[in-house]
Amino acid sequence: MAAGGPREKRKERRCLIREQQWKPSMYSSITPICFASPLLEKPVGKESMPQTPPFSAMFDSSGYNRNLYQSAEDSCGGLYYHDNNLLSGSLEALIQHLVPNVDYYPDRTYIFTFLLSSRLFMHPYELMAKVCHLCVEHQRLSDPNSDKNQIRKIAPKILQLLTEWTETFPYDFRDERMMRNLKDLAHRIASGEETYRKNVQQMIQCLIRKLAALSQYEEVLAKISSTSTDRLTVLKTKPQSIQRDIITVCSDPYTLAQQLTHIELERLNYIGPEEFVQAFVQKDPLDNDKSCYSERKKTRNLEAYVEWFNRLSYLVATEICMPVKKKHRARMIEYFIDVARECFNIGNFNSLMAIISGMNMSPVSRLKKTWAKVKTAKFDVLEHQMDPSSNFYNYRTALRGAAQRSLTAHSSREKIVIPFFSLLIKDIYFLNEGCANRLPNGHVNFEKFWELAKQVSEFMTWKQVECPFERDRKILQHLLTVPVFSEDALYLASYESEGPENHIEKDRWKSLRSSLLGRV
Repeated sequence: MAAGGPREKRKERRCLIREQQWKPSMYSSITPICFASPLLEKPVGKESMPQTPPFSAMFDSSGYNRNLYQSAEDSCGGLYYHDNNLLSGSLEALIQHLVPNVDYYPDRTYIFTFLLSSRLFMHPYELMAKVCHLCVEHQRLSDPNSDKNQIRKIAPKILQLLTEWTETFPYDFRDERMMRNLKDLAHRIASGEETYRKNVQQMIQCLIRKLAALSQYEEVLAKISSTSTDRLTVLKTKPQSIQRDIITVCSDPYTLAQQLTHIELERLNYIGPEEFVQAFVQKDPLDNDKSCYSERKKTRNLEAYVEWFNRLSYLVATEICMPVKKKHRARMIEYFIDVARECFNIGNFNSLMAIISGMNMSPVSRLKKTWAKVKTAKFDVLEHQMDPSSNFYNYRTALRGAAQRSLTAHSSREKIVIPFFSLLIKDIYFLNEGCANRLPNGHVNFEKFWELAKQVSEFMTWKQVECPFERDRKILQHLLTVPVFSEDALYLASYESEGPENHIEKDRWKSLRSSLLGRV
């Protein structure tokens, strides 16, 4: 970087999320990515009960594992196939296709895809009610005179479906209606067999543990949010209370990158796959009575994760703008460059982008005298990797490399893939916007939902990785709770460090000193 300060092109990269809530319109300037046509894999046999594979086995790089039993172009029972691929169907037919019988169990890719996408058309509790009705009536579970052998054949399949649902979409069961239907159907299955009773009990206990963990996590987030204070306010009232900077708390940038990865993986882990779809739920044109959003949203983990990105960006900018001396600001910039490099090596692209975003904020980038003291070669490399041009081509290439490394990993560290989350949301948003949910004949456009499920299932694999690094409570506490500057306070700190350069900056400085410090 030249002595005159950061390059002008950096201004173009300040479009990263900084506001407190994500909005689809932020991503309108970036084109969506394209996908190759999916290919059919070998289906699971009808007669055998499928094992539940990890998410990485659900979709390979070329397409989907679809359990579709049509051999030619055909329309069967309201479902339309082409070349053995399910393309569309009526909503009722798709629900029927979800429910197992004595001779059939749906493939896990279909279960995941339909449970994910069905909420665009109906509430999960409505789907659960329909599934329960089909299971009870069609399999005669309510008939005391029904064939016990037949019930023994169908019961484990229904239990397997319920297990898939509770494991993959546990947040659906925050709705009491969902839990009531689940327990009712499970009771019917378990009434005659001790083995099924134990399995049902285990399934429900596991679900309750997940929901309890979510509630505890939300309480922690609420506590952090309620105690957050603007740094300038704290400085004015208790100036000695926050004299420690991040380097005092954690002098090793590699350790800080590892602690950032802890936070990222914990917050990723609590995001349910349905939250991606709920962000884009709109009114179903074939149902005049349904509002699009009420009752569907049981969590806000996705928004909390975006807020973490914003907080980290502001924390970086705050730590750089705080020091009075130029050499200390330069040292802080170089420290965060090293943290960002280690985030890249780990595969933590979200923290990496948040750090770059913070360093590219105007209050930081305008500090020309500070930047003149910084060795910026390493930062230039990082900026190149995360360059937004060509739809983030360099980043997407690095992400594919990290994903491939994860698939062949020999250690927990090599499994880590933390995507630049805002871009992932944007890709899913454009996929949703680019194709209609319904075809002109009223059928559900299931081809679209295969694509949606492929993207979300890849995320599901990444979020399940356990962080291999040792936790440092002191560093984590600092990252999550230390007060940060607001945007106005950042500008004020920046002007106090390196004075205004033109009349516009001078006027703003005077205004900020008056409003924030009560000085003229």
